[in-house]
Amino acid sequence: MTDVILLGEPMGLFTATDRGSLKEAINFDKSIAGAEVNVGIGLSRLGFNVQYVTRLGKEPIGEYIFEGLQDEGIGTDFITFDQTHTSGLMLKNKVNNGDPKTAYYRKNSAFTTLSMKDIEHIDFSTVKLLHVTGIPLALGDTVKEAVLYLMKKARDSGTFITFDPNLRPALWSSEKEMIEIINQMSRYAQVVLPGVAEGKTLVGTENIEDIASFYLENGADVVITKSGERGAFVTVKGKATVNIPGFKVEKVVDTVGAGDGFAVGIISGFLYGLSWEESAVRANAIGALQVQHVGDNEGLPNKEELDHFITERNSTRTH
Repeated sequence: MTDVILLGEPMGLFTATDRGSLKEAINFDKSIAGAEVNVGIGLSRLGFNVQYVTRLGKEPIGEYIFEGLQDEGIGTDFITFDQTHTSGLMLKNKVNNGDPKTAYYRKNSAFTTLSMKDIEHIDFSTVKLLHVTGIPLALGDTVKEAVLYLMKKARDSGTFITFDPNLRPALWSSEKEMIEIINQMSRYAQVVLPGVAEGKTLVGTENIEDIASFYLENGADVVITKSGERGAFVTVKGKATVNIPGFKVEKVVDTVGAGDGFAVGIISGFLYGLSWEESAVRANAIGALQVQHVGDNEGLPNKEELDHFITERNSTRTH
């Protein structure tokens, strides 16, 4: 039985080791990046069986990514290779404060050639959950078609679906197209995970209740809205919205990957059979751990680390 299937584009990440602009950077550390990769790594570290759906270039970076996913315990049964296109790359600088600057090199990457034939054989009868983000939807018509097919097939098979809009406006031809397609795809998910700022773009408001109402009316059963320092707002269809406070962080080192860590908490909570409120506590905790580390997924905890963090912080709150 597979706990989770994810679909997305993993990229080779080169992070500058010295502070300054990317133009000035000389030395870099190599790792793997990608929203869905981060979610997969987080779930694997918590002990879940994860399979990753993607297409890589048959070249050094593609092979590095493939082996890196295997090293993290992520299944590669649904990964295919392209002989003529290369894998995507991402550069990130090092900063003293705030978010680092990034540069993407993913146009015409191997992943943009992903199509129906690469995923039509996937059997969802033994899959508990499919997690999708809005990023692949912007990367080409054949990819978008494959994502839609996968979501429909999962829904018809009774597989639970979570959807994180994870907006990347620079990847879309227009904001109008982005809004239309993201909201269309959200209809197939039982759980939608927007951020407040994303709600402003996708729904036209930052009001938590209005964002939740839109996606509930659009077909979701649960909307969990991320709100940074305010934590998360859980809205279950037919029930009042509940605010789950976040965990205080003394120093934010790097916010990249925090939203993906949040998704790990929600998905793992569901798979453990926890309530959505309990799952949101886990999500806030993982997000807090992740922002205290440099890198996209270095701060994602194993089960013991997560349980210890939550227990310790909850004990502190009661004193």
